[in-house]
Amino acid sequence: MAIEDKEKWNKKYKNTPELLANRPQSYKLSNIINYTKGLDALDVACGSGRNSIFLANSGFNVTSVDISEVALDSLNEKNNPKIKTQLVDLDTHKFDENSYDLIIMTNFLDRKAIPKLVKALKKEGVLFIETYMFHEENEKQPSNPDFLLKEGELKSFFTEKEVEILEYDEFFNEDFELYKMRKQAIAIRKK
Repeated sequence: MAIEDKEKWNKKYKNTPELLANRPQSYKLSNIINYTKGLDALDVACGSGRNSIFLANSGFNVTSVDISEVALDSLNEKNNPKIKTQLVDLDTHKFDENSYDLIIMTNFLDRKAIPKLVKALKKEGVLFIETYMFHEENEKQPSNPDFLLKEGELKSFFTEKEVEILEYDEFFNEDFELYKMRKQAIAIRKK
């Protein structure tokens, strides 16, 4: 496990408890679930689990993965029987191929994980990614600019022969987030 990442995120959650507070799901996710045909979901870098909880309450069986025990412990305390948590390091974790009807990754960017996530989708499964991008109006500068997408970058990870792009958008995040930040969101369906 990437010890530095694990320590960083555990510390971040301990020092910023509002990150673990109950918040609504991604507004876009509310629509994305309408594209799915099954109920097996994976929430990658789930953090506090706000999206996992929404998915579970919408009938999905959710596997929620993160590198932070603090975040996963907080999610486990909610005792949702439709959510199973796993402590994973995305740098080394191998997802089972053709296993999920829906995979989501929000407020987190791991470019190397994207091809693995596409392989983990069942045929006609949906991948939803929503994360931050560079923009001059962002209220918070990242500790590492590599964690911000460039304009239009999310589309570049997918080829038309393997996936169908269902939705794509660039927008400012929801009002309940801590900082005003520009985001990109994409939903694709595996062919």
